[in-house]
Amino acid sequence: MDKEPAEDIAATLRAASEGDERAWRSIIDGYGPRVFGLLRARCGDPELAEELTQSTFCSVASKIGTAYEEHGRFESWLFRIAMNRLRDEMRRRKRHAKPTSSESMAAFVREQEAEEPRFDGEDLTALRHALSRLAPNEREIIDLRHVGGLSFRQLESLLEEPMGTLLARHHRALKKLKDLIKSEKKAL
Repeated sequence: MDKEPAEDIAATLRAASEGDERAWRSIIDGYGPRVFGLLRARCGDPELAEELTQSTFCSVASKIGTAYEEHGRFESWLFRIAMNRLRDEMRRRKRHAKPTSSESMAAFVREQEAEEPRFDGEDLTALRHALSRLAPNEREIIDLRHVGGLSFRQLESLLEEPMGTLLARHHRALKKLKDLIKSEKKAL
């Protein structure tokens, strides 16, 4: 759903809640890739991201028309559900952590590298290292804004923080990322 006016998204959500399959397809096609992209960026596992994306849309399907009313905040609500699903899964996995064999980790790394877009190796390595060095709240705002594609208004609703705080946090995170990339490239 490419930035539909509030009336259009409200009508689409209403139709979906009444069982209109075209409306559901429109919602999933419009938001599914962004939800998946955000979850994949946050967890690094495409299979888990796919599972969580499906779970997110199952929750949406169960709550549209009953527990949710459209007031122009659908995207924020949707991404909040996705992030909560991810947090719950990460907590669950932490409680049930199992060691991973080096063979399966190597296969996972090869799979990840095969699926990623091709950039200059030095740039990609520097970006990966720089992203890994960001604080969790810095990484979160970068992922939500640039992978999830959320606007600052949506971030304000999702994170329940004032706009000025979010703008400053985003600016500092980008500056830090830029500086980290420069230092990473020098080290390579």
